[in-house]
Amino acid sequence: MRLHRLAVTAFGPFGTTQEIDFDTLSSAGLFLLHGPTGAGKTSVLDAVCFALYGTVPGARQSPGSSLRSDHAPPGTYTEVTLELTVGERRLEITRRPAQQRPKLRGTGFTTEKAQSRLRQYDPASGEWRALSRSHQEIGEEITQLLGMSRDQFCQVVLLPQGDFARFLRADAEARGKLLGRLFDTRRFAAVEDRLAELRKAAEREVGAGDERLLALAHRMAQVAGPGSPGAAAIEERPGEPGLADAVRTRAALARSEAREALDIARLRLAAAERRQADARAALAAARDLADRQARHADAVRRQEELTARRPQRDRWQTALDRSLKADRVAPALGLREDAERAHRTANAHRDRVRALLPAELAEAGAEQLSTVERRLREELGGLEAARRAEARSAGLSAERAVLDRESRADEDFLQDAAAWLAGWEARRAELRRHAEDAQEATTRAEQLAGRLEPARRRLAAARRRDALATELTGARERLTAARERRNERHEHWLDLKSRRLRGIAAELAAALEPGAPCQVCGSAAHPDPARATADHVDRAAEDAAYADYARADEARTTAETSVAATAEAWEAARAEARAGLRPGDAADLTDPADPAVCELAHEVDELAWQLAEAHALAAQTHAAREALARAEREYEERGAAQREAERRVAARTSRREALEQQQAALEAELAVSRGESGSVAAHATLLERRIALLTEAAETVRAAEAAARGLKEADDRLADAAFKAGFATPAEAAAALLDEPERRAFQRGVDAWQAEAAAVADRLGEAATAAAAALPPADPAAADAEHTAAERALREADTALAAVRERCEALDRLSRQADTEVRRLGPLREEYERVARLAALAAGTAAENERKMRLESYVLAARLEQVAAAATARLQRMSSGRYTLVHSDARSGGRRAGLGLHVVDAWTGNERDTATLSGGETFFASLALALGLADVVTDEAGGVRLDTLFIDEGFGSLDDQTLDEVLDVLDSLRERDRSVGIVSHVGDLRRRIPAQLEVVKARHGSTVRLRTGGDALSG
Repeated sequence: MRLHRLAVTAFGPFGTTQEIDFDTLSSAGLFLLHGPTGAGKTSVLDAVCFALYGTVPGARQSPGSSLRSDHAPPGTYTEVTLELTVGERRLEITRRPAQQRPKLRGTGFTTEKAQSRLRQYDPASGEWRALSRSHQEIGEEITQLLGMSRDQFCQVVLLPQGDFARFLRADAEARGKLLGRLFDTRRFAAVEDRLAELRKAAEREVGAGDERLLALAHRMAQVAGPGSPGAAAIEERPGEPGLADAVRTRAALARSEAREALDIARLRLAAAERRQADARAALAAARDLADRQARHADAVRRQEELTARRPQRDRWQTALDRSLKADRVAPALGLREDAERAHRTANAHRDRVRALLPAELAEAGAEQLSTVERRLREELGGLEAARRAEARSAGLSAERAVLDRESRADEDFLQDAAAWLAGWEARRAELRRHAEDAQEATTRAEQLAGRLEPARRRLAAARRRDALATELTGARERLTAARERRNERHEHWLDLKSRRLRGIAAELAAALEPGAPCQVCGSAAHPDPARATADHVDRAAEDAAYADYARADEARTTAETSVAATAEAWEAARAEARAGLRPGDAADLTDPADPAVCELAHEVDELAWQLAEAHALAAQTHAAREALARAEREYEERGAAQREAERRVAARTSRREALEQQQAALEAELAVSRGESGSVAAHATLLERRIALLTEAAETVRAAEAAARGLKEADDRLADAAFKAGFATPAEAAAALLDEPERRAFQRGVDAWQAEAAAVADRLGEAATAAAAALPPADPAAADAEHTAAERALREADTALAAVRERCEALDRLSRQADTEVRRLGPLREEYERVARLAALAAGTAAENERKMRLESYVLAARLEQVAAAATARLQRMSSGRYTLVHSDARSGGRRAGLGLHVVDAWTGNERDTATLSGGETFFASLALALGLADVVTDEAGGVRLDTLFIDEGFGSLDDQTLDEVLDVLDSLRERDRSVGIVSHVGDLRRRIPAQLEVVKARHGSTVRLRTGGDALSG
């Protein structure tokens, strides 16, 4: 990896854009990054780390801190751009952190999201090609190309010497934490944890299996019951080897005892079944004998009842026989009753009709009544012509009435039409004038609407103008106060800062510790540390003053933004209020004064009233035109109707005279045909009623005569039929008849008596029934009691057998489950023993692990051995061959071994702890260790070349000879085409290293200055 160019804007102490050309610096191989304390040397390295990983090193990425420079203007974005080459690919990374910016609309600030951009240079086209804008994709791409995490990069590329000095003096546990973070040995720690988890899981499975075995043994003891050999308690506990054999032994004893009980239960069930079969046969025989004896007693009782009912049965049979003879006379009886009923009906009808006839015809016969009927029909036929004449006369009267009504209607219409037409001209003129006024109002409304909306906008603008004028005055007052507060806070902060810088030596001296190197000169001796004066200002007071100044400056910026926005809005409202004014409006354009709100409001109200009036009148335009059109159509229609009515009046007079003449002739003719009736129709109706009455009377007389003849014939036939059936009179035959329900009831009684008699005879004729009656009475109750006792004994035996059989099956099932569980636990127990041994070995607790080293410590020890070997090659050159770093895996006290680091002194031949080195020796030993670590981590990361390295501080603790040797070692890195940047403010280095990057501190932010060759040495 080689750095080419770095550009930072508004980042850390840099308020403006600063560019660093690493190609120019790297051409010298060794360059110096220097500047006063607090200028921003470390911020250059932070910018490189931020461009690659999106964050700065962990110690400087504190919660609540911001990467944005306090010196940057509000509109400038914080941005870092890094151009580098990794794996033959030239890349450009640009990042912006999340930051505050002024709002585009309104006042105040809003948060701008973080942004990232990755581009690659295409040598073929000479252009940059965009790759990604995703934070995650860019982070994964850079991590994959470099092969290092952020922590590894900060330890390998940005070599912090203070960390490695502490590494030399640290104990094994602290070294393990640092090496684990650099070499990412979490996977080996994960292996240890995984093995421990597997051991615990296997132990839980084995314990759970033993618990299941004990549970099965307990269940078998419950099934076997108290007193059984299988119910004895098991003394072995979960995890003990003999538990499985003990459970199997108890199971075998319980099964044996259960099978013996099963055989006994089967024998008892067989005896109970034989007893129950005998009792069931005896009960069936007793019940059969009792049933046959009961049947015989019932037959005797029923025979006695039949003897008592025989007289009733004989009476029913006699009645049925006489009813059969009377059935032959029934048709003649029915005919006689029908004839008598018809004779009574005909006589009653005849008497009713004769009561309506005239006295002279009341006793007339049928022939006389028919003669009178024919005479009246002849008279009715002669009235047909008179009917037609009378109908014609009525039609003429109706037509004359219609003509009279029409004549009166036409006279009324002519009078109304004459009155309406007389006022037509005046009405037409009024309608035309109304339509013209409405049309003019439409044009006027359009003109007023065009003036009203601009007037309303000017009124609203004038109101905004007056409100904004008041708000602008307040905003300017607030701005003046904010500027004064900002200037006061700024002067106060600068004063405190100057006082603190004057006493910074005392503040640094307060942090000195005996034997520890000075942060400024690097010396471990502190003969005369500075003392704080009475007016000394500490960092907390300076930070508080700066925070007050930053808040006051932000308030001033907010006030300026508010004044500018308010003034701009006031000017816009003022211009809009004056726009569109005409001479004669609320204010003239030549008048410098702005129009008042009350004048514009009066103008708007006046225009709105005129527009509403014009709209109301214009809305009547269509109605006025429609009214004029309807009136003209009505004028034409009334004129035509008047002429038509005059024509009808003339024609109606001639028609009325003709009708009067025709009706007079018809009335003379009808006077003869009406007779005493009021009309011909009434006279004809009277004749028709008389004819109908005579016709009905003749028919009733004939019907009465026919009914009398039918009654005499029916009497003769009935007497003959009764004699033939054997009855003395027809009345005797009628009395012997039975209706159908009565006959069926008698027949059912006779049939039931005969059926009962047959059944009793059959029952008494059975030989088995007669034999049972000769035996002693049966006792089924005793037989049933014996059978019940046998059934109960059988059920008890069957229940006992089922319980014993169920116990045998349960014991067999539990035994099989126990055998299965024992077979399953065998491999689990073997797996547990194997995993437990591996977990103990990896955790360093096993007897086989002689040095009690954990797996992660073992891997880190191998890495530390590689780092020590790589560091020794440079340490020998820096110490003129005196010191060699070696790895030690010896135990220290009760701690575990594996991460010891010793130095071998060639002058004495002794091996001692690295904590015994002096300050200067500690520096070049930690530098050699850092360079060696960089080589090992680089190889671990996949062999990615690190062509640019930075070394931070510590050179002030070296004498001139040692400094020359260290610089020679660093300069030798150019043999591998590397460039090394030294971060230091030691003055002697500025004379020794020609290529320099100076960070200059100023009141308005730091800047960078690139110096090479003689220019750098002379500065």
